[in-house]
Amino acid sequence: MTDITDAVKNPYTPSAPPADRSQPDPEEMMSRDQIEALQFERLRWSLHYAYERVDAYRELYDAHGVHPNDFKELEDLKLFPYTDKEFLRKAYPFKAFAVDMSEIRRIHASSGTTGQPTVVAYTENELQTWGTLVARCFRLSGIRPGDKVHNAYGYGLFTGGLGAHYGAERLGCAVIPMSGGQTEKQVQLIRDFEPQAILSTPTYLLTIADGFRAQGLDPKETSLKHAVLGAEPWTEEMRREIEQTFGITAADIYGLSEVMGPGVAGESAESKDGSHIWEDHFRPEIIDPMTDEVMELGRPGELVFTALTKEALPIIRYRTHDLTRLLPGTARPGHRRMGRITGRSDDMIILRGVNLFPSQIEELALQEPTLSPHFQLVLTRPGRMDQMTVRIERREDASRENAEEAAKHLKQEIKTKIGSSCTITIEEPGSLQRSSGKIRRIFDERNK
Repeated sequence: MTDITDAVKNPYTPSAPPADRSQPDPEEMMSRDQIEALQFERLRWSLHYAYERVDAYRELYDAHGVHPNDFKELEDLKLFPYTDKEFLRKAYPFKAFAVDMSEIRRIHASSGTTGQPTVVAYTENELQTWGTLVARCFRLSGIRPGDKVHNAYGYGLFTGGLGAHYGAERLGCAVIPMSGGQTEKQVQLIRDFEPQAILSTPTYLLTIADGFRAQGLDPKETSLKHAVLGAEPWTEEMRREIEQTFGITAADIYGLSEVMGPGVAGESAESKDGSHIWEDHFRPEIIDPMTDEVMELGRPGELVFTALTKEALPIIRYRTHDLTRLLPGTARPGHRRMGRITGRSDDMIILRGVNLFPSQIEELALQEPTLSPHFQLVLTRPGRMDQMTVRIERREDASRENAEEAAKHLKQEIKTKIGSSCTITIEEPGSLQRSSGKIRRIFDERNK
């Protein structure tokens, strides 16, 4: 078969870090017209590349009666079918790769807690690109070259730890590769090494705050100035909690392993109005998760990504299941922003006909000053009706009596604002399972 990518060369080559790493990359400051022109060229290459190099894509497109030559303008992307985790799992472990193993420099995989792991890979060019985009996010979030960065993301097959690590180095920072867990040691190193920035999941940063308090220390009295947090959805209420607890600025970073890892989008520490997607490398869409219809700018739905420069593992119209909306850019006007992730289409709880997400419970719980951000949702079916129990810890400085009163108010707020009845149990501080990575909020025991 003739390699049609010979006629459509990869229009991207990674560049070396700029001499002044504190300044934005030229692509960050592109206009919308410039970005869309770049996207067209890179999309055209990506579609041909995936079709020619990966049997799974060729079979998928042939089955849908579509060919990369059908792509003649950006809007034509909607002609091509969606992909998802199942598409990648069927190619487990390496059948979705588009290059020979001799060209691959890194392999990561998802945890596989909900099924077979999805495997991702990176060429040397892609590792440079990944570092560049993570560095963009960190710079936008307030981290500067020369800062010490405490990295509490987990290292290993999870992309968070190493992705953040090399991005901070690319920015010109000194990285403290602590990884997740060992909360007492996290506290010690933050005190002893005096980093300016910390990287972790938002829920684990609150666990680190608990670790400070357990030692009789005030989390505000540290060297930390910035936190860049990701790997799980979090609310504005949790941002306020973190910023007030540590006296820092907290900004979001977004990514997922299949698309690249952390660094697909990053949030400005000044505007704090959602993460800007680096659209010179990723083309986002929002679709209705029920009808698959592409939604207009500003409408909520499920986030879909097409990668524009990936070599080892092409990603075309990949359904993330993350629920958000696209908005015009602000801090980087040419690049669209993501609204805050409100949940996942596959994490939606249907309780007696009412659709709800853990983030909705979190938003209401954090408005109760005697209740902590640590909670779990337990779903049961003792008879014919589903029931939900919210297990939530009281704060250290709150009496159980005051926490019980707050629970009554929270129960009413959930009923009024979400439309679902529930039971709330108050747990002792530190009694619920903690996580150094993505927290598990939902325990569905209805089929037991």
